[in-house]
Amino acid sequence: MPRYWWVNHKQTFIHEIEGRYLWSPKTNKGGTRSEYYNNMRRATPGDHVLSFADQTISYVGRVGEFAFTAQKPTEFGAAGANWANEGWYLPVFWTPLSPLVRPKDFIDLLRPLLPSKYSPIRTSGDGNQVYLTSISQALFEAVISVSTFDYERLIRGGANSLNYQTIKDELDDRVESALVGDLTLDSTTKEAVINARRGQGKFRSNVETVEKSCRLTGVTNPSLLIASHIRPWRSCETAQQRLDAMNGLLLTPDADLLFDRGFITFENDGEMRVSSRFDLDDLRRLGLAEPAWKQLGFSEAPMTWNAQAFRPAQQDYLAYHRANVYVGETAH
Repeated sequence: MPRYWWVNHKQTFIHEIEGRYLWSPKTNKGGTRSEYYNNMRRATPGDHVLSFADQTISYVGRVGEFAFTAQKPTEFGAAGANWANEGWYLPVFWTPLSPLVRPKDFIDLLRPLLPSKYSPIRTSGDGNQVYLTSISQALFEAVISVSTFDYERLIRGGANSLNYQTIKDELDDRVESALVGDLTLDSTTKEAVINARRGQGKFRSNVETVEKSCRLTGVTNPSLLIASHIRPWRSCETAQQRLDAMNGLLLTPDADLLFDRGFITFENDGEMRVSSRFDLDDLRRLGLAEPAWKQLGFSEAPMTWNAQAFRPAQQDYLAYHRANVYVGETAH
């Protein structure tokens, strides 16, 4: 069953609707966690979202993917001047409501259904200073009961444009374009950093000096392994991080996808952690179940799985992966 959300996003409304996403910082200005920003990580594909801006609800959205770490959209311009450069990117397919819903006009209908905590609007119908907040199905249905939208389009729409790999490629393209224009990097370094985006060149050579096999499957054949960044390439702050051997793993393609998407991560001692938001039966079908022996009910680790502790420098990158990439059981 989907969950239901309400987003107040007047400042970024046009960009987020046209771009088919929501974006938020990870913390408040003072560095503290925000319930509204944490909700970005709690949202799940298939959830429904009401878009509120300029005192009206004009779109309903369907979450297309789990949120992932990404740089602040450049199109925000001055609207995002006070926000950190890195945040949560939540793909959402939007479809318009017709007619638009002005909560003030229906506040008697909506007031009894407003959440007691983190409500998106006041009992008067005016908006609160919130971003993404959870609402009940009853409140969602009360809003759409006075309007209409193309439900089939909402369910089917965005299947291709909201594909994680497509979005990732677009975001990585932006970072690569900025690197090409970076006058502080010489041409050799630029080439190495750009090749590192695809796990090639100097980055792969560096990783191969540290990692000799896939951490999940034990595969050692280099032609079957991908050099994968622990801290994503687009999220690295320096060229050195993008080329650092300690920021890489050698993984088979299936394992690379799971790790990159945040469905699995690793503890410092080498044990794999599997998100409860990923179907363990699918893990078995992929042939990657053995490392998750504790979660799968094994009384002891299978002989074919030999977890090895990561080096201290690798552990720093893994801490970032667990906090910012791994989708986990609940939001951090």
